[in-house]
Amino acid sequence: MSQTERIKGVLSPVVTPFNEDLSPDADRFVAQCQWLISQNCGLAVFGTNSEANSLSVNERIALMDSLLSADVDPKRMMPGTGCCALTDTVRLTEHAVKAGCAGVLMLPPFYYKGVSEDGLFRSFAEVIERVGDSRLRIYLYHIPPVAVVGITTKLVERLLKAYPTAIAGMKDSSGDWNNTKLFLDAFSKQGFDVFVGSESFLLANMREGGAGCISATANVNPGPIDKLYREWKNAGADQQQKDLDAVRNATGQYVMIPALKAVVAHYAKDPAWTKVRPPLVELSKEQASKVISDLEKLDFAMPGLGKQAATA
Repeated sequence: MSQTERIKGVLSPVVTPFNEDLSPDADRFVAQCQWLISQNCGLAVFGTNSEANSLSVNERIALMDSLLSADVDPKRMMPGTGCCALTDTVRLTEHAVKAGCAGVLMLPPFYYKGVSEDGLFRSFAEVIERVGDSRLRIYLYHIPPVAVVGITTKLVERLLKAYPTAIAGMKDSSGDWNNTKLFLDAFSKQGFDVFVGSESFLLANMREGGAGCISATANVNPGPIDKLYREWKNAGADQQQKDLDAVRNATGQYVMIPALKAVVAHYAKDPAWTKVRPPLVELSKEQASKVISDLEKLDFAMPGLGKQAATA
């Protein structure tokens, strides 16, 4: 895959809908992904906001297969495949590569804390060697607020030297722009694509040579985020960034995953979307009403969402 063929832009860690028995709802999931693509948003399915680590390997594979069966383009997908168990990571990664996905978003094994750089290098190297496919493109997932185990510039340097084709980039969800810029300065000229984990840093990332963003709020606000990605050089970009920040602040005032689901449920007119798997809990009616009220003050909309939901 050449540099120009790599996935870039705005991707959503797609929220996962659940049935009454808390099994994944494939129909609603496919409809949501189709709507996101209609808004020019890529699919980082099985990311943090997908409740990925509350899903089994078999559930993730079944959901991906439901997307493929619905003719959703795998070149728009960057599924999360990083697990604590090496064999789970390999199995998910192999499935994504064979399906033709643009890349995989890979957490480090995160259960053991304080592990060495050598240990992390061996973990990623073992996955690459076991998958053994030249099509593999890994985007390292740095999210220390959740995983604690993180990605360092030294680790990236070692991985790029050993596997320059397989290691394609990273998602930085540190929430620290200085950390993102550290990776941009060190590796962006080597064809290493850096995505920020929040659209709050999208404009800064694009100005420094970044590849885009993989953001929770892209679940509900994909069109305007994509607009800034495409228009970041324009005079109005700073105001666009402020507008995006306002929407993120409204959705992020409570726990993000149930808040995003409450927003989708409201604008799709589909209460079933509010369900989350334990240990998460749904927003209270008061909390959900506050989020929707704050969004309405911003003239927020999710154009076309109801149409997709109605066909699910």
